[in-house]
Amino acid sequence: MTSSLDREDHLAKLRIHRPSVPDAEVHEVLAALDASGLVSEVEPLVTQSTGRNRTLTVRALFLGMWLAAARNNGTVTLTAVANLLFFGLSDEVREQLGISRYADHYRGFEAGYHVVRRLFHRIKNAVDPSPLPKNHRLDRELVARLFSEADLDELAGRHSLMVRVANRIIAMSLLDAHPLLEGRWNGSVALDATVIGTYAKGLSADSPVTASDPDAGWYVRTAKHKDPLVTDAPPQDRVKKRLYGYDACLVVARDPDHDGTPLPDGSANPDVVPSLVVAFSLDKPSHRPAEVALEALQQVDPRYPRGYLAGDRLYPDQKPHKFQLPIRALGYQPIYDYAKDQLGVQAQFAGAELVEGNWYCPSMPQPLKDATKDLVAKKIDKQTWINRIRQRTTYLFMPKQRADAEGHRRMMCPAEANRGQCSLKPYTLGRGIHLPLIDPAPSPTGSPTACTQRTITLPPEAGAQLWQPLQYGTAEWQRVYFRLRNAIEGMNGFGKDPLHERLEPGGTRRIRGIAAQAILLAFQLAHANKRKLATWAGSIALHGDQPHRRPTRRRKTKPLGTWTPKGYLTETTA
Repeated sequence: MTSSLDREDHLAKLRIHRPSVPDAEVHEVLAALDASGLVSEVEPLVTQSTGRNRTLTVRALFLGMWLAAARNNGTVTLTAVANLLFFGLSDEVREQLGISRYADHYRGFEAGYHVVRRLFHRIKNAVDPSPLPKNHRLDRELVARLFSEADLDELAGRHSLMVRVANRIIAMSLLDAHPLLEGRWNGSVALDATVIGTYAKGLSADSPVTASDPDAGWYVRTAKHKDPLVTDAPPQDRVKKRLYGYDACLVVARDPDHDGTPLPDGSANPDVVPSLVVAFSLDKPSHRPAEVALEALQQVDPRYPRGYLAGDRLYPDQKPHKFQLPIRALGYQPIYDYAKDQLGVQAQFAGAELVEGNWYCPSMPQPLKDATKDLVAKKIDKQTWINRIRQRTTYLFMPKQRADAEGHRRMMCPAEANRGQCSLKPYTLGRGIHLPLIDPAPSPTGSPTACTQRTITLPPEAGAQLWQPLQYGTAEWQRVYFRLRNAIEGMNGFGKDPLHERLEPGGTRRIRGIAAQAILLAFQLAHANKRKLATWAGSIALHGDQPHRRPTRRRKTKPLGTWTPKGYLTETTA
């Protein structure tokens, strides 16, 4: 029979060993913390002049959270943080950070855990933009009263703080990549909202009480994005995905001028930096999409350039003063695809017509104006559409000069730009048969300004909702738009990998409320960035040696875009 002493020794072997963190790793993380500005941003929020002194600093807490994320694929739990800080660091490091020593038994662990928990919740409360208490199902009338009594300006300020603090965590993951991004990235980004769950059971909208995470909302996707609560809806309108949680609007960096193809020796190209999350924001699903996107874009490091910005069809459907004009003021150039009701002529200015984001001569033939509409309606085939898109170039208005500081730009009609000959401008005739003749139809109201003046000045608000700088449908547009869109979709899949960060399930972020979700999600996204950079670096051949691993092999098949509903990708598009 096993003695009591032998039994205790046997059980001791089954206990999880205390984690041991190398001092070098601690100092590396502390250096990144200090460089990111995270501690200096948060410390004033939790400083208090009364009450008992804190026994754990903000710097030490974020150190523990970063170490916990590194060991758990980005997932941060406060028990793991307490375990690392109080029992995983060396005595020398704990002394340097002023971390108290606790006995290694359940009472000591509970004491350390509560120290960690109190400080985290104090930080979370300081940046919480919601007046609602968490972990309780609240009566709807109480919710309405709490919102009516809340100071909206104070809540807006807390929301800005929350976004800023979360993005400081993202910035930590980009410190090593900063020299690469500065030298090998043109500033182009992809924008998209991806749903993430919360660790609370969602309730129906007609429930008399809220969920225990009242800040979240329902994300619902159907085949036609209609109301999923209609039980007698036809099969194509029924729910495809339903999740209670938040929308995380991610800003992903990608240089569309490079396709990322491996080098001839099979190693990754060191000049092509992988797609990385450079900023994000968080809100209820489908709630303030334009404002949330702008909040995220404003967090992109100002040292980086600004290039193209691609988003899905949600963004050209926003109001210009809320999205399109502000992103251009930030320095981005939008690249869009359009819904069926946004095709063809959509705006006019001084006679020029906006067709799928670009300004054209009003005398452009109607079949060219309706090229994409006819393709969607299956009136023409793919090759005919490609030919008509190429023919549009003849009628395209061209910039006379760069836009001024206020966004105004002088534009020339195609005849003035030496792309055609127009009977309304006799001095453009006789340039040769290689230039097509534009013969405007007579109008009882006279010729528009664009046909009588040498140039017109386009204000930024003219056609702002749908305008884009690249000619829609051309090979250049396809290259930029689809590479940026592929980057954001690829990053979403990378971060949602069930073997790694698992961004979508709420079980990886078990503290309720939008502030806690934003902070915990930031650590997951930062871990995804670090993992992607490590994977990329490991597939590069350094100093003539073989890489540690081979990059993903490109399949010798047609690209996915070949089968898009519109089907207008050319064979040469990557």
